[in-house]
Amino acid sequence: MIEDELIQEVMKILTDWNPIGSRASTISDLDNYRTEAIDILCHFDLNKTNTAIIVREVINQAFDLSLSAADCTSVGHKIHKILKEQNRF
Repeated sequence: MIEDELIQEVMKILTDWNPIGSRASTISDLDNYRTEAIDILCHFDLNKTNTAIIVREVINQAFDLSLSAADCTSVGHKIHKILKEQNRF
């Protein structure tokens, strides 16, 4: 099970990044990217692959975007750092 504190930290990273920009205000159930944060963390737990790739896949699928791995590298590094600090891998 993923701890709420970890979910909150990833939500903050995603909210600060805000990949959907101004569309965020039009999505009533966005909840500061909570669902996407959980999806990213679950994928990481299952696959243990490149965090930027996981971020790209989750965000692109959730919001019908076409972000590249390069677009997600910075965010991926931030999430990877949190996971490493918490000994998640």
